[in-house]
Amino acid sequence: MEHRLHRGDLPDDFRSGPVIAIDTETMGLDPRRDRLCLIQLSSGNGTADIVQIERGQTEAPVLARVCVDPDTVKLFHFARFDVAVILQTFGIVTTPIYCTKIASRLARTYTNQHGLKALALECLGEELDKGPQSSDWGAGVLSKEQLNYAAQDVIHLHKLKEWLDIRLEREGRTELAQSCFEFLPNRALLDNSGWHGQDIFAH
Repeated sequence: MEHRLHRGDLPDDFRSGPVIAIDTETMGLDPRRDRLCLIQLSSGNGTADIVQIERGQTEAPVLARVCVDPDTVKLFHFARFDVAVILQTFGIVTTPIYCTKIASRLARTYTNQHGLKALALECLGEELDKGPQSSDWGAGVLSKEQLNYAAQDVIHLHKLKEWLDIRLEREGRTELAQSCFEFLPNRALLDNSGWHGQDIFAH
């Protein structure tokens, strides 16, 4: 799987386009505790740029420019986590956002399988290898299997978005999905502020 590995930030001449897929790899699932190790990006051309984040790193100017660019939609699967860990690491509020997991939950109400593996299999007929998912992403040198796994998680997101957009429109839920996407930066702020396990809308 074609990818380019960068240390610390994207190259200065990086150009994103109207929609860029983004994913992250971390040392665990708590953005307040577990550090960000990788950020993967794909413009939808079948290749990925992978940025390895150093321990203690708090700045990535080119990456920050992409995340806040109002003319570039940032495309995630489970944006709530990725946006939270980027915010925790760099203080960057990522926007605008599209989340294929939220889109899947709104469009595919006939199933409770909304993980990327299940989604890619149904929508694209692609069998994703999730083996390296739980591996040491903080290692200084990553294996070929880890890098291929990281790349695959963003390379398919553009096609998934196209498939989901059709279903959202068919079911009359496009505007509802957009409203959910717009709330995600606030959801990430709540998560990072201690409300991760609470539903603030509950009675």
